[in-house]
Amino acid sequence: MAARRSRIPATKYPVERFTLDNGLRVVLTPDRSAPVIGVAVVYDVGIRSEPEGRTGFAHLFEHLMFQGSENLEKLAHFRHVQGAGGTFNGSTHLDYTDYFETLPSNALERALFLEADRMRGPRLTEENLRNQVDVVKEEIRVNVLNRPYGGFPWLTLSPVMFDTYPNAHDGYGSFDDLESATVDEAVDFFRRYYACGNAVLAVSGDVDVAEATELIRRHFGDVEARPAPVRPDFGEPDLTAERRQSYTDRLAPMPAVASAWRVPDPITDFTTYLAYVVLAEVLTDGDASRLVERLVQRERTVTSIGGYLGFMGDPFDVRDPTALVLQTHLPPGGDVDKVLRTVDEELDRLATDGLTDGELARTQARMATHLLRDTDAVLGRALRMAVLEQQRGEPGLLNDLPRLVGEVTEEQVRAAAATLRPERRASIEVIPGGAR
Repeated sequence: MAARRSRIPATKYPVERFTLDNGLRVVLTPDRSAPVIGVAVVYDVGIRSEPEGRTGFAHLFEHLMFQGSENLEKLAHFRHVQGAGGTFNGSTHLDYTDYFETLPSNALERALFLEADRMRGPRLTEENLRNQVDVVKEEIRVNVLNRPYGGFPWLTLSPVMFDTYPNAHDGYGSFDDLESATVDEAVDFFRRYYACGNAVLAVSGDVDVAEATELIRRHFGDVEARPAPVRPDFGEPDLTAERRQSYTDRLAPMPAVASAWRVPDPITDFTTYLAYVVLAEVLTDGDASRLVERLVQRERTVTSIGGYLGFMGDPFDVRDPTALVLQTHLPPGGDVDKVLRTVDEELDRLATDGLTDGELARTQARMATHLLRDTDAVLGRALRMAVLEQQRGEPGLLNDLPRLVGEVTEEQVRAAAATLRPERRASIEVIPGGAR
């Protein structure tokens, strides 16, 4: 009997693309259904691009971009966005850094002015640098050092799997590296990576294309033209033998383990890669998924389990090398070896026996729902399209992702499961050191 295929709804968001003379790529996706806009600027620099001896620098620089410019004083960005009824933020990823706003549509020009202003040059002073180093150090204390399972597994698993500095180093940064950063290094980082030719601007929502285009040319057209730097090849060989490490977390009350396997290149081998995205959901998404049903509900050897692509959890905004990650928390006294053996058994069973009737269609429908929900809001749409343009030159792929997920076959999922062998696995175990 042929496996039932999921009927996946499609989106038809319009896409307008153009490039300014200074190299800035622009993506517009109009939607006049509500008077709100999302604006996103994505720079092609992330954690992997940090120079050696300056761990955490990409994230530190994200903070510096909010500290004023040659034209605007410190905190002016906050005041202008919030004064218009909007919200804003930024985030640092492995392969890019983004800055974004959601605003009423009548504040479009305000958002464009603010982003163009700091693209020309943030206010890089000794005072701002020292202040933001302290802010980032406090963020590390809160999110990593003084939190149970802090940094697990995105900071702790990558150095087990990878050998090279770009892929294995601590993206939050060491205190020594952060404290040693200089203004000259910040200026050089800006000149190298925060160039028009290294950026994408995306605007989504209630915009008139002709008017938005004119405003973008007015505010960004005279930003200095600087080319994108040559992006290094961050590739490294796959594992040929299992790697496993452990550490004691003084605050963790229960054991945990995370494992990862390398997957195909998300950009150059996207069709094969998609099968691993679906496989992660088959294994862990929902109470009926394979590993949740067996490990959490039936055998109760773990209290939770999650699976995803990419160490930061978004399968469609990462470049090679990347991995499928399984993350589990165990009850007190839990047996990590037994959990890993059970995962191997379920992967073998899936590769050999295939999926049950309706299992793939159910998973694909859930995935499509998540994809559609994530880009229903104008900001989610702008961010996704900006990254797709930057990494693939295909912002319209956003419309196709639900359909492409629905086209993954059982044979592709089985083939993907068959590659997740113990000898290709890297694992990090958390030994609890917290209060009993």
